Amino acid sequence: MSYSLIYSIVPKNCGELITHTANEAGAGGGSVLMGKGTASNSILQLLGFGDSAKDISLNIVDDEICSSVIDAVKKVAEKKPHFGVLFSTRVTHFSKTNSDSTGDTNMNADYQLITAIVNKGYAEDAMAAARKAGAGGGTIIGARGTAKEGDATFFGMEIVPEKDLLMILVPSNKASEISDAIQNLPCLSKKGSGIVFTTPAENFTILGK
Repeated sequence: MSYSLIYSIVPKNCGELITHTANEAGAGGGSVLMGKGTASNSILQLLGFGDSAKDISLNIVDDEICSSVIDAVKKVAEKKPHFGVLFSTRVTHFSKTNSDSTGDTNMNADYQLITAIVNKGYAEDAMAAARKAGAGGGTIIGARGTAKEGDATFFGMEIVPEKDLLMILVPSNKASEISDAIQNLPCLSKKGSGIVFTTPAENFTILGK
C-alpha cells in the first residue's frame, strides 16, 4: 500500500476545517502546525507589516483516495478568496504506532526526511532513539491535533491535544533502521500515540561556510 502527504497552508484557525473535510473524504486524521506567511511586498516585509498567521494542515492518505480527498478540500475552499495553497508529496515509508502499516520505501534519493508526529513531550524520546540508531540531529516543531466527534471533552469543550512534530534528515541507507527505532519506543506503543513517515529529501544543501 502506498501513501501521500497532503499539505494545506491556510489562514489561522482554518486548519480544523481542512482536516475535518479530509476526514469526511476518508482520511484517517491530521495534524495542524502553526506558521506565518510573509508579505509579498519586500518593503512591507522589511517593516514587519503584512505578515499573517497560518495553519499548515498535514494529512497522510492512501493513494487510492488521495485525489478524492484533495477534491473535497478544494471544494470546501473554492468560494474563499486567497484562501491558501495545497500540494502533496509521496510518502516512502509510513508507520502508525502499534501497527504494521507500511508503504514502499524508495531509497533513490541520497537523503530521507523522517517525520514523527507524537504527543507533546515525546519528541525528545524519539530523537534519543533516533540518535542511538545513527541519526545526527533533528528539529522539533509545536503542533496540535484536531478534535473530532467522540473525543474527550472538558466542561463541554473539546480537548485538542498538543503535538510535537520531529523532523530528522538522514542518509537513505539508515532511514529504515532509524524509523523503526522510533516506532518501537515503549512510550509510543499505545495505539494513536503517534505516526512516523519518510519522504525523499532532494536538493540537499548545507548553507553557510
